[in-house]
Amino acid sequence: MKGSAAEVAPAEEPQPARPQVVLVGNPNAGKTTLYNALSGSRARVGNYPGITVDVRAARANFGDVVADLLDLPGTYSLAARSAEEEVAVRVTLGHGGEAPAAAIVVVDATALTRSLYLALELLETGLPLVIALNMMDEVEASGATIDSAALERDLGVPVVAIAASKKRGLSALREAVERTLSEPSRPASPELAYDEATQGDVESVARAVTEVWPEEGASTRRSQAWARWALLSLGGDELTDIPARLREVTAEVRERAEVSGRDLEDALIAPRYAFLDAITERALTRGLPRKSRTDRLDSVLLHPAWGLGAFLLVMLVVFQALFSWASPAMDAIGEGIGATQSALQAWLPPGVLTDLLTQGIVGGVGNVLVFVPQIALLFLFVGFLEDSGYLARVAFVIDRLMRSVGLHGRAFVPLLSGFACAVPAVMATRTIESRKDRLLTMMALPLMSCSARLPVYVLLISTVFVANRAVLGPISLGSLILFGIYGFSTLASLTAAAVMRRTVLKGERPPLVMELPPYRWPQLGNLLRAVGARVRSFLVDAGTIILAMSVVLWALLSFPKDHALEARFEAQRADVSAAQAPSPERTRALAALDADEAGAQLRASAAGHFGRLIEPALKPLGFDWRVGVGLIGAFAAREVFVSTMGTVFGIADADETSAPLRQTLTRARREDGSLLFTPLSGISLMVFFVFACQCMSTLAIVRRESGSWRWPALLFTYMTGLAYLFSLLVFQIGRALGYS
Repeated sequence: MKGSAAEVAPAEEPQPARPQVVLVGNPNAGKTTLYNALSGSRARVGNYPGITVDVRAARANFGDVVADLLDLPGTYSLAARSAEEEVAVRVTLGHGGEAPAAAIVVVDATALTRSLYLALELLETGLPLVIALNMMDEVEASGATIDSAALERDLGVPVVAIAASKKRGLSALREAVERTLSEPSRPASPELAYDEATQGDVESVARAVTEVWPEEGASTRRSQAWARWALLSLGGDELTDIPARLREVTAEVRERAEVSGRDLEDALIAPRYAFLDAITERALTRGLPRKSRTDRLDSVLLHPAWGLGAFLLVMLVVFQALFSWASPAMDAIGEGIGATQSALQAWLPPGVLTDLLTQGIVGGVGNVLVFVPQIALLFLFVGFLEDSGYLARVAFVIDRLMRSVGLHGRAFVPLLSGFACAVPAVMATRTIESRKDRLLTMMALPLMSCSARLPVYVLLISTVFVANRAVLGPISLGSLILFGIYGFSTLASLTAAAVMRRTVLKGERPPLVMELPPYRWPQLGNLLRAVGARVRSFLVDAGTIILAMSVVLWALLSFPKDHALEARFEAQRADVSAAQAPSPERTRALAALDADEAGAQLRASAAGHFGRLIEPALKPLGFDWRVGVGLIGAFAAREVFVSTMGTVFGIADADETSAPLRQTLTRARREDGSLLFTPLSGISLMVFFVFACQCMSTLAIVRRESGSWRWPALLFTYMTGLAYLFSLLVFQIGRALGYS
């Protein structure tokens, strides 16, 4: 019978939810390396704070138990004062949802007491833990020993010695996690000597926690853990979604402690370190004192003078490699693109679709693909410096300079990331505790010359200079100019930060607190996978935008068609053919007519009209309306400028579409017959790109991170104004000094 119970398919039994295991630890403790080893994932591994900026999740096997493994942002403690640390705290303590079944605390065995602080805080919450004592290979190499069994007795949770980078101890770790998941139990709370007044403060805030977050009041340990978090974390407006009542009670308790002369933070932190010092003393046996490789290198690389000199030398080598090592691959890609365009033009009939395919699609995307070798090299060098631990040293050395402009020392990481791309760099500002310092860094870092500017710089340098000419031994002119541009952009970024610190974002600059990890040789597999992921991201993001923009620009440059012009030039070509027999002179005359017609049609197109409209504002900078069209396209993404110029000059000089873009630009002339691209106008245009905020993605991410359109509007306005001003000064002063 239709609809009877016999004909209804039995419902599938719901699958039990997998337990959730969180991976927590300090920055540089090897947490993400362990995550990769346990789950088989390929998360990015870095060696300075801030590289892990999101929660990553993957399935992992712990014996017979399959669990969801979450890789949380690195944090030194539960006293979160940044959005990144807040994420780690909320997930670990289960705020707004169910607490995880267990946590693996990754402890850097080379810095045992400091790394165990986070584990001790988690023990106070009652969360089931397994401590992974990582980097034991480095401890052994130093001649020291750690009694993990003694630590296990003192802490009351499993402690497993591992070396994640060498996959040592992972089987024992999996077994320990399996036992913890199969037989869950709350670890005993350590006996800490909190004084009576401090304990009373904690209980007062705990009552407010229970009031505003009832789910956190399910147990005394949980509510008191949140109370200690609030007392150490709340003090400004940096953290989000904090109820006003909890802020109010916390402020009252902190004020009472201050009035009575008690240092509440010290009262909460000192007993923890006293406990950790005692258990570390029992478990750690130090080897004979000796100067480590890290100490020897730091004596040079952290020196106020030698350290800065070493950094400048490293960066000069990087920029020389961008020009020299990438050239063969770039030339091969360029030849392949030209051959593809020629083949398509030969196979396909003349017409709109052929022009779209060859000039709009192949030419547009191809003019960016040719720079992939340089971008890959840039990512490779930056990734190597990140993973080796050198960038943390550079942050320490550069902090002396950054202090003078009012930037936080941690701002170095997003600032340097800005050399690759401003979008992830803006996101990396989450690791900076103060909202004001985060905003200041966001406003300054887009001035750092990102990889999207690199194709523009390389194109212009190769067009107006003899880029490969050696000037300082093996150092070429092109690499020196590129080095100077990047140095200039860094100076511009720091200067902008100094001005804004004294104007729109007034405030004192907080001290630098940053971990200096030991030097480690980067893992080649992780490094290459990271470079591949970054290059793929660049190609996907840039390629999508460039393809769309190339089609739009091709249409703007091609339409509307002026049929009267076509008829007039066709008549002129007929006259030339009738008046002259086939000869080189007739061929040149016809080619000149073709070029004139292309230029006339371009001026009649929509892009030509708009370029002409803004040309009066561009002439004082040394640009004409064609460069203006390129600047318009570059607002989608800076690298679009290259494909736009290829499209513009391909149509203007249609009989030479197979010639390299650089040669075409070298011959380009203004209406008065003067060369359009000279060393002076080239420098003016590069200076414009140093300052201009021509990236919609950057504006969008600043809007998201700042929570307001006010800041991206300010960013766009001040950067565009500076771009025009400095480009104007460069060109006009250069002309006054007699340069053309």
